[in-house]
Amino acid sequence: QVKLVESGGGSVQAGGSLSIYCKASGFTTDNYAMGWFRQAPGKEREFVAGRTWRGGNIYYSESVKGRFTISRDNARNTVYLQMNSLKPEDTAVYYCAADYSIAPTTNLAGYDYWGQGTQVTVSS
Repeated sequence: QVKLVESGGGSVQAGGSLSIYCKASGFTTDNYAMGWFRQAPGKEREFVAGRTWRGGNIYYSESVKGRFTISRDNARNTVYLQMNSLKPEDTAVYYCAADYSIAPTTNLAGYDYWGQGTQVTVSS
């Protein structure tokens, strides 16, 4: 059974940091690109960051570039999103997703599996 389980969300003040992670199971992660998306209240789900599981293709949205870092731990089948210099506009539910592809896409329709999401709240 394919599962993506996010954890690590919470509340932080503006300028602070949080790390969220996504534990993958039930599929061969080597064949997948992994993405992080977020959805704020009343807004569409948007791409945040993505990478191939083992390769060097890493992408960030312009809004988080330089502040967020996506990484992975192969031994733990886990993908991380380190978020620094957080802003109130980063407040959203963050989702991880897996795409059977050699490169991550920013298009959420391209992803095959999704986690349940984890809430990140940044106060001013």
